[in-house]
Amino acid sequence: MASRSVVSGILFMIGCTIMFAIGSAVSKWQVATYPVGEILFVRVLVSLVTVSIIILPKTGLEVFRTRRLRDHATRSVTQAAAQTCIMIALSLMPLASVIAVNFSAPLFATLFSALIFKETAGRARWAALVAGFAGVLIVTHPGAETFQIGFLFAIGNAVLYGLVTAGVRSMTRTESPATLTMWQMVMLTVIFTAALPFGFVMPTAWDGVLMLVNGVSNAIGQYWWTKALHLAPAGAVGPFYYLSLVWAMGIGFLVWGDVPTVHLLIGSAVVVASGLALLWHETGRKKG
Repeated sequence: MASRSVVSGILFMIGCTIMFAIGSAVSKWQVATYPVGEILFVRVLVSLVTVSIIILPKTGLEVFRTRRLRDHATRSVTQAAAQTCIMIALSLMPLASVIAVNFSAPLFATLFSALIFKETAGRARWAALVAGFAGVLIVTHPGAETFQIGFLFAIGNAVLYGLVTAGVRSMTRTESPATLTMWQMVMLTVIFTAALPFGFVMPTAWDGVLMLVNGVSNAIGQYWWTKALHLAPAGAVGPFYYLSLVWAMGIGFLVWGDVPTVHLLIGSAVVVASGLALLWHETGRKKG
């Protein structure tokens, strides 16, 4: 039964990477035509409806019971800023490059956990952080002005998402995954609703369908990611998250003709290796 649970967790993790890659590709495609706020609003609204269908029949409105409303709000504002950054980065950089830079988020989460929540870092964590950031620099090798701007937004997303991850770690002591998910979706919907007056373009029927696909894939990806971590240890399923880069490279080549550069391949390898080293180190600490 234990081995079957691990296999199921791995399958859910692989599935979530496919969903996230599809959502990122659709976002990159549509950000060339539609305002960033509109794309984010539709995506999170559809995600809210999707997770509500999945979660609320099991929990009812009790899922919203919390004593940490301010923490939920702080997390959601930070996450809204992170999602805005990655959307802008997608408009300026190849899909695979954005995904590769985003892989540095767990490393920044380690940094913020040490600085804000006073978790012991140790040499292994700091070494992984430095190596991972070096890998990000190799991926982006800032040169042209537009690429530098895209890099700034991509790394801004990674830093903000790392901060969100560190905050969520502390919130899981009192909040269930369902509560964290529902409050996240509700508050993000409210935040991105406020962005609509600054820009809205009526989508075509086809683009409207793609926006729905974006939202559903995001919601299913989040749900499958949570399921994977519940079914199996992080050390067993975590490495499969990096398949996101494989899907991103494939989609980028098929849709935009992006050929992976040497910098992307080498830098991605460094970032992934740093993340895996940190994951295995943390897993070993917990077993010990």
